[in-house]
Amino acid sequence: MKPTLFGRGAGEGLGVHICTGPVYVRGAEPGDILEVRIVDARPRPCANPKYKGKSFGSNAAAWWGFHYKDLLTDPKPREVITIYEIDASGERNWAQAVYNFQWTPQTDPSGVVHKIIDYPGVPVDHRTVKENHGILKNVRVPIRPHFGVLGLAPAEADIVDSIPPSYVGGNIDDWRIGKGATMYYPVAVRGALLSAGDSHAAQGDSELAGTAIECSLTGTFQLIVRKKDTLAGTTLNGLNYPLLETQDEWVLHGFTYPNYLVDLGPKAQSEIYQKSSVDLAMRDAFRKMRHFLMTTKSLNENEAISLMSVAVDFGITQVVDGNWGVHATIRKSIFAGA
Repeated sequence: MKPTLFGRGAGEGLGVHICTGPVYVRGAEPGDILEVRIVDARPRPCANPKYKGKSFGSNAAAWWGFHYKDLLTDPKPREVITIYEIDASGERNWAQAVYNFQWTPQTDPSGVVHKIIDYPGVPVDHRTVKENHGILKNVRVPIRPHFGVLGLAPAEADIVDSIPPSYVGGNIDDWRIGKGATMYYPVAVRGALLSAGDSHAAQGDSELAGTAIECSLTGTFQLIVRKKDTLAGTTLNGLNYPLLETQDEWVLHGFTYPNYLVDLGPKAQSEIYQKSSVDLAMRDAFRKMRHFLMTTKSLNENEAISLMSVAVDFGITQVVDGNWGVHATIRKSIFAGA
């Protein structure tokens, strides 16, 4: 199959993520909120009988990683893949590194040479790489299965790069978006058009090197349409960003540009990669949390600012997705005296 639209190779798309969707949600209209309950997220077992009961995932320390131009040891620059083993049965809640190798130019089935990791799913000819075994000895990485990409279609563009997240969610890359969590998204187009993908076995805040432990997950979701005329007086009234709820916490997601497709104009999908800023993402998260506390908890601005300083945790969600993210977390127990 020859590339046609973007020139990225067979199976091309705008962005790098393998996603399921878009799923049309009957009854969802602009102005509504789509509630997405993540009922389950579990590693999909390997199909090779030799590795029955196991799953494997890969972590790429890639050219788009935050570390890439700040390496200490030679060769510089370099991209390194680390393979992790995961227990698909769920009996072991940690992943273990198996081996790593440095990326070498790879030729895909279409004959395109990939000197760097520039396209997902390129088969690696292991005759061209050196596997380094016995790495990360005695290290157990906690398993936190989640979906890096989960969100809706924006109204501002017909074809959207899957990499930068936005007000309708998408590639948020927050490890908290896993089993037991509920996400709320503002619906921007009829049918909402929900997509899920970029599944991860584990990830730390920041996703510093460019990827998590990328693996295959099976997800179970429950979708609920919250109609706009029922939102008055609720936490969801006026919601214009992706909101995460767990049993114990609310997590608000801020970005360098809350709606980069509007904020950056006609060239937004290229310029977003040149303008990322943790400072702006922090300010967006602060503004969203201030609004959340003033509207849903009826605090005045002075109260909200004080509470944010003493009880809200701000963290760097990711610094690798073009539109960088900062999340703000507040525990529900803070309001237990109400």
